[in-house]
Amino acid sequence: MATTKWALDPTHSEVNFKVRHMMVSNVSGSFKNFNATVETEGDDLSSAKVHFTADVNSVSTNNEQRDSHLKTGDFFDAENHPQIIFDGDKMEKVDDQNYKVHGNLTMRGVTKPITLKVEFGGIMKDPWGNDRAGFEVSGKINRKDFGVSFGMVSETGGLMLGEEVAINANTEFVKQKEMQPA
Repeated sequence: MATTKWALDPTHSEVNFKVRHMMVSNVSGSFKNFNATVETEGDDLSSAKVHFTADVNSVSTNNEQRDSHLKTGDFFDAENHPQIIFDGDKMEKVDDQNYKVHGNLTMRGVTKPITLKVEFGGIMKDPWGNDRAGFEVSGKINRKDFGVSFGMVSETGGLMLGEEVAINANTEFVKQKEMQPA
């Protein structure tokens, strides 16, 4: 069966994260520059191989001072580790709309296996004849597993920053047309 390549449509995609702040609320952020590709055997999603990268310098929490701090060695260490990378090598079908993608996440030079939930939104032909597929990807990681150990304790003894980081991405991919021999 022929390999099908899917390219990310960044104008219809977003990558977000959320972490507890002072254990009473959440701070949300996103990456503005990222890319992903998916390869499948035909249109069989259970055969999907995923490659995702995010530019650490594009992190945004709508607070310039916090964003600058996130880029330092206390957090992402953008100078030494400018990209976050996820390589998904196994797509496990749960039912017709839900999958689990298993792969390796690399952040700050640390690579660990993770599993993310994937909700398949379907495939539809757009007005220009392209096949588009939509996915919502979600999961949680422990930031300390990836060397992000910055932490402060509040006056009452509670952590100022949670260890668990929620990830949520809404993505749209366009099926790449096969090149016809000349």
